[in-house]
Amino acid sequence: MSMNKLPNAKRAQALQMMAEGISLRAIVRLTGISRTTLHKLLEDAGQAFSEYQDRALVNLACKRLQVDEAWSFCYAKQKNVAKAKAAPVGAGDIWTWVGLDADTKLVASFFVGGRDSDAAMRFIGDLAARASLRASS
Repeated sequence: MSMNKLPNAKRAQALQMMAEGISLRAIVRLTGISRTTLHKLLEDAGQAFSEYQDRALVNLACKRLQVDEAWSFCYAKQKNVAKAKAAPVGAGDIWTWVGLDADTKLVASFFVGGRDSDAAMRFIGDLAARASLRASS
């Protein structure tokens, strides 16, 4: 094992804590894992989950899809970004678009971005590509 590689058990523990909604600062305190390492782990996990979704969530036989979007913000609300100190790139309002199978509660697709027609088209395009084609009745 490399000196800079976090053991799998610690990775699993940190990811489980994130899934439970524990803040990154609390995870740092409770596990001793550095914040930078947690950020990298979160990035790596997100990439792995995205690749898995692209591989596994195809040809879905969803009968009823429910789509919605949820608002959040990164660093500061959009109206406060201009006056924020050292706001990072991408700061401001963020929308998470979700396509959910109404019967099984499977999240067939999601997209994180703005709340505009481009984001809507990208999200719906991805969702449509994951659903199997059915003959209309």
